[in-house]
Amino acid sequence: QVQVVESGGGLVQAGGSLRLSCVASGGIFGNYNMGWFRQAPGKEREFVTVISWSGGSTYYTDFVKGRFTISRDNVKNTVYLQMNSLKPEDTAVYYCAAAPPRPVYETIKANVYRHWGQGTQVTVSS
Repeated sequence: QVQVVESGGGLVQAGGSLRLSCVASGGIFGNYNMGWFRQAPGKEREFVTVISWSGGSTYYTDFVKGRFTISRDNVKNTVYLQMNSLKPEDTAVYYCAAAPPRPVYETIKANVYRHWGQGTQVTVSS
């Protein structure tokens, strides 16, 4: 069974940066597309970004383009989310998830992801 564990969340001022990490174990990491989602209080979980199994393709939702960068290290079984120029509206619980390999534009829906982490809180103060 694949286990996914996020870390790196915290409290940051607007304009600041955070880097989230996500380690996946119990499976072949390179067999999965890895995505990040987030859920703010009172809102539905929303897609943030995804990276293909090889790291060769990425896809971002519009509201993070140019500010967030996803990357992965298949040797360390880790995917990263570098978040810059953070805004108060980025405040949410951020979830990492693993999906079967497919074109990244096919992995923006939560229901294609098979394995989820427990989430890490990101709070951006104004």
